[in-house]
Amino acid sequence: MRMRKFGNSGLFVSELSFGAMTFGGTEGLWGKVGKLGQDEADALIEVALDAGINLFDTANIYADGRSEEILGRSLKNLGVARDDVVIATKVFGSMGEGPNRQGASRRHILAECRASMKRLGMDHIDLYQLHGFDPLTPIQETLEAFDTLVRAGDVRYIGVSNWAAWQIMKSIGIADSRHLAPITSLQAYYSLVGRELEREIVPLLTSERVGLMVWSPLAGGYLTGKYSSGGNHEGGRQTELDFPPIDRVRGEQLIPVLQSVAEKHGQSPAQVAIAWLLKQPLVSTVLIGAKRVEQLKENIKATEIILDDADILALDSVSRLPIEYPGWLLGRASRHPS
Repeated sequence: MRMRKFGNSGLFVSELSFGAMTFGGTEGLWGKVGKLGQDEADALIEVALDAGINLFDTANIYADGRSEEILGRSLKNLGVARDDVVIATKVFGSMGEGPNRQGASRRHILAECRASMKRLGMDHIDLYQLHGFDPLTPIQETLEAFDTLVRAGDVRYIGVSNWAAWQIMKSIGIADSRHLAPITSLQAYYSLVGRELEREIVPLLTSERVGLMVWSPLAGGYLTGKYSSGGNHEGGRQTELDFPPIDRVRGEQLIPVLQSVAEKHGQSPAQVAIAWLLKQPLVSTVLIGAKRVEQLKENIKATEIILDDADILALDSVSRLPIEYPGWLLGRASRHPS
């Protein structure tokens, strides 16, 4: 498992990271995402650690906090030293009744950070991320709350998740001008069948040296190939939860090419889809989750695949985004020295 520099910070994280969203679900949405209990979580975490994964990601909203509890207990059960892992969690979603139990206000962030540390059983969080954008709270208030946590030693780095490019850039400007803790990372959806990030966000992150954590690299399982051509894999996540949304017209053109590249390397389409993301220069780490040990081990093997230029060209030709304005004009309007 290779290590990568995390954005513009001095932190190093494993190229694959483990997402604990499948832990602790019971009924409703989180039951569909995953119902893994403590023993199952321990087995998955042990495999991840043995493979060299050092970054583990969760959120306070996952299974109403049970994901954080299970993750923290797993690390204790396995005797993992706190300094040997990077723990990331998130805040934003509703954690109770009333308007002040959600969002990006100073009150909510400070209260939930301490609640997350208690559930995790830890005295600090390595990466604390805002799980969405709150249009009702001034960005300055949010950033100052995060800065308070960093200065207090409760948080080491801050990040955002699922933000638009202008929101990230505005935050960077405010943090820089007010000497607040900087935005270190963005956690965002990115996959071969979901490359919208490349229009505005990827150029921004490259310019500002912000790290990228990728979630749902297999597009909710679609890139395994089992849902293509109208497939309805019984018990699969896409069968129970159609998320993230997928352009299946474009996706159906991609799947045969993905399968062809996979056959060439003697690997699965899922492994190739992850390997493609690992070839993207901006990617700091790719989050993988699993419900079974065998599934996790298979995804980890993606780090062994070496895609050549022909593979990348073949995958890119059927998955690249159509050029939109002002993209088609930028090449003509750019200024080049004579």
